[in-house]
Amino acid sequence: MTATPTPDRIDERSSSGSTFEVTAEDAFDFRSADYAELFAASAATAFQHPIWLAQLYEKVVRQSAAAPLIIVVRVRESGKLAMVLPLVRRRYMLLRAVEFADMRVSDYASPVAEPETFSRILADSRTLAAIRRQLRPYDILRIGKLSDQALPMQRLFGLETRNSMEMNAYCAKLEPTFADWRARQLDQSYRRELDKKWRQLNRMGEARFDRMMGASDIRMAFDALKLYRGRRFDGSDGPVDLLQQKLYFDFYLAVANEGCGGFARTFVFFMNGKPVASALGLKHRETLLVILSGFDETSYRKQSIGSLLFEQIARDCIENGDLYLDFTIGDEPYKRIFGGRPSPMWQFHKSGSPFGYVAHMAVEKLPALKDVARRILTATPGGKLKPSTFALPVSDETASRPEG
Repeated sequence: MTATPTPDRIDERSSSGSTFEVTAEDAFDFRSADYAELFAASAATAFQHPIWLAQLYEKVVRQSAAAPLIIVVRVRESGKLAMVLPLVRRRYMLLRAVEFADMRVSDYASPVAEPETFSRILADSRTLAAIRRQLRPYDILRIGKLSDQALPMQRLFGLETRNSMEMNAYCAKLEPTFADWRARQLDQSYRRELDKKWRQLNRMGEARFDRMMGASDIRMAFDALKLYRGRRFDGSDGPVDLLQQKLYFDFYLAVANEGCGGFARTFVFFMNGKPVASALGLKHRETLLVILSGFDETSYRKQSIGSLLFEQIARDCIENGDLYLDFTIGDEPYKRIFGGRPSPMWQFHKSGSPFGYVAHMAVEKLPALKDVARRILTATPGGKLKPSTFALPVSDETASRPEG
């Protein structure tokens, strides 16, 4: 169904002869039935789920220095959604950038479209020209966090290749039973080690793992996440944890609450009734993606509480019929320990002006300048995020949230 034009909707209907029409709808309704239908049939990821994008634009994009740029492609005759590109406009001092709606929280980027429809869009020169007009003006277009399986988004913008992000994502295959998974994915000596840690915990009191289902319990889990992640990612060795900022805390909490019972799972590991570890996962098709975790290293480091948390998350997934446990982006060693297999991540850039070309080349070719840009992007005074003061955009891996 075609929406009534609004002031934030720019039409490209003049491209007669095309099968599609292109609009920029900055107030696009990601909770609409049309989008839910498109997403369900698409090759998109959990980070383009209706709940995720609705909350991202409401809680993060619209409360930051970014501006929505949501490009919508519809079938001309029927008005049916064909593709949605969730993008944002940002400024890095004088540099105008167009980026995927990542905002440092999304791990995988993808256009929201069926593969066959996406191929038809790529073959329609008028539609491609209309999409590219919607981006203007910009100095640099940059999109990262593309997996091997992602649709070739770069071709929408006239690019044939993409570049390595020099980092991997990790996904572990699960087994029909928890015992089978432990036997096949965990090293025998590590299994014995985890069994030993369990016995230690049980001597210390009552150990319990559970999934949180109510708003008050989810809030308790997030308070624990904020506390433990704040201690671990305090800015002394990398970025400050995003949960320490109200903007991001409210976003993640809203996703967990709205998605409870379906899209989002919030886990807590209790010791004697106290939450000592917590995690947030997103369910997409047959996969659970673990995107946040935190644990009490001060009191339970010797008991490997973080490893026991992940082991119990795997158990929960298997009991619920999931086939894969996705640890998402980052080359942390624990992901391999739990059966994660690396897959490369990709990115691409396109300059929209001479200024954008020079800025991109300077960041990519001069390591010292890239390091300065990274520090400005990830650590401002007081740990506050101030996008309007950023100097130059750097690759997404330098700005992603620290993993737990």
